[in-house]
Amino acid sequence: MRSRGSQNRLSGDSFESRFSALVLAMIATMATIYVAARLFQEAESRACLIEELEKRIGLGQSAVSIDDTLKVTACREQSKKLSVLETELAAARQEGFVPKQFPGNNKKHPTKKVLLVVGVMTTFGRRKNRDAIRIAMRDLVDKKGIIVRFVIGRSENGGDSLDKEIETESSHTNDFVILDNQVEAPEEKAKKIKSFFIYAVGKWDAEFYAKFNDDVYVNLDSLGGVLASNSDKPRVYIGCMKSGNVFSEQTHKWYEPDWWKFGDGKSYFRHASGQVYVISKSLAQFISINSFMLRTYVDDDVSIGSWFIGLDVQHIDETKLCCSSWSPGAICVAV
Repeated sequence: MRSRGSQNRLSGDSFESRFSALVLAMIATMATIYVAARLFQEAESRACLIEELEKRIGLGQSAVSIDDTLKVTACREQSKKLSVLETELAAARQEGFVPKQFPGNNKKHPTKKVLLVVGVMTTFGRRKNRDAIRIAMRDLVDKKGIIVRFVIGRSENGGDSLDKEIETESSHTNDFVILDNQVEAPEEKAKKIKSFFIYAVGKWDAEFYAKFNDDVYVNLDSLGGVLASNSDKPRVYIGCMKSGNVFSEQTHKWYEPDWWKFGDGKSYFRHASGQVYVISKSLAQFISINSFMLRTYVDDDVSIGSWFIGLDVQHIDETKLCCSSWSPGAICVAV
């Protein structure tokens, strides 16, 4: 007969054997998963390399270099890491661990919806015009969900008395958009308007964005009616539409250096007069997103109109916004 001690030793040996077999099975499983994952990654990389090879063959090249191979593999790995991080970030936001708006970025994530944001293009030495517009619009702006700001760049001399005068006025009125990276000069008008739309889209969430000159008065009550009648159109460009001649003579006041782009007839395309025009939110966002590649011309209103050529935009010819001529029910008149 076997002793109890012998039986215990056998039981212990049996347990150790089963435990060892279990550990080996787990290691084998993990190894299988690892190998499968590596094979999957290599298959993806091979697919990318085959695609790259086909492109190069089409360009007359016969092989993919080692550098190209490393680039494809590294790109694939970075894409996977980014995908994992995005998934984790989304999960953290869902659980409330990450704020939907990061501190310090509130200005870039507007929360209050308004009807209209108006940028009144002004310049140095025009305080009287600004005061006249302030008086005319004082009781209408807040009630109508309309934000009006005077837009100005910086002096060419940077920080001189002209800049200081605007800063002092702004500290009292609090109704300026001072574009620090924009020089205030006649030839910079189109770039200045572009900079305003970039700023406005980031600052305010509005249905419409408008540009006014500081030498016109606009009846905001009447303008609100025009906007309401076009609120169902996603991409609208509203103004006093016109065309006009392109001047190729360098001595002319409105000489257009790119005159040759407008054909033998040398006539500008249809665009809104620069005194007053309104664009919908989607068009303002388009300008903001693509600002780095939007070409400017000598006329700022031509520049704006050119940005919408080729887009699915509805041009609204609103004669009530023709400020140069008085007509019944006019919305725009000279200050």
